[in-house]
Amino acid sequence: MTENLQLLSTHYPWVLLIFFFCLGACLGSFFNVCIHRIPEDRSVVKPGSRCICGVPIAWFDNLPVLSWFLLRGKARCCGQSFTIRYPLVEALTGALFLLSWWLFGEDNPAFAFGVMILSSILIPAVFIDLDHMLIPDVFSIGGAMAGVLFSLFFPALHGIEGSGIVVGFFGGMESILGLLVGSATIYWIGALGEMALRKEAMGEGDVKFLGCIGAFCGWQGALCSIFGGAFVGTVVLLPILLFQKISGRSHPERKSASGDDEQIAFGVHVPFGPLLATGALLYVFIGQEMVDGYFGSLWQAFHELAVH
Repeated sequence: MTENLQLLSTHYPWVLLIFFFCLGACLGSFFNVCIHRIPEDRSVVKPGSRCICGVPIAWFDNLPVLSWFLLRGKARCCGQSFTIRYPLVEALTGALFLLSWWLFGEDNPAFAFGVMILSSILIPAVFIDLDHMLIPDVFSIGGAMAGVLFSLFFPALHGIEGSGIVVGFFGGMESILGLLVGSATIYWIGALGEMALRKEAMGEGDVKFLGCIGAFCGWQGALCSIFGGAFVGTVVLLPILLFQKISGRSHPERKSASGDDEQIAFGVHVPFGPLLATGALLYVFIGQEMVDGYFGSLWQAFHELAVH
């Protein structure tokens, strides 16, 4: 199968790019359902998509990305507005799928598919975390299991060449190592932060979520997600915090998963899941070679120091 995809990619690259964008957009439409229903413990299969007023949405009004613009963001049945998040999630998923195949598909299709699966876990988890300050186990624990299984069958996800049981074993071990290192690192960061601040600094969901990222990206990607996410958070949040301080605006409050009022987004509690996901995507699409090379040079330097 991969040989046929590579052949098609060589002669008709635009066909696969369009296909993977459309595939991602269709999955993004399903992710919108997951984002809305999973926190409410509702089935993501039944009933089918419905308008806010309860009327079932026809298939021609449920086309990913297109329908929102064709309907001008309003329901055909009752005229109520649909949030722009729907086409945003669909377009984002499609773009990540397209980018995955464009950058990695021809040389390493297994890696491209692994990135697509990881993106499919990150996107709904991020938007649920933004809404509810929680990351469901189906994405964190389930995603970690998916990462380990995928690595066993496709060790090329971790840069391991070859095939067979032994090679698959090494791929699985790399995935498990990434899971453990990622989870342990962020757990101890949270524990030390809790000691210093005398309140919870890192949620349990973030610990499991980074384990999932490590299962796909390895321990290097897990560490990059922590520090890359923290850097992105600083760059994004610091100007907003400064603006709020200067303008004297109060922090918005929202109900947490436990039902308590919490200052989130730009207050005391900031959902770290979106920042971890951003760090993971930056590692996969931009910084993998640089980060792996840096850790490789550190390991070589320590090895030479130990020998001498």
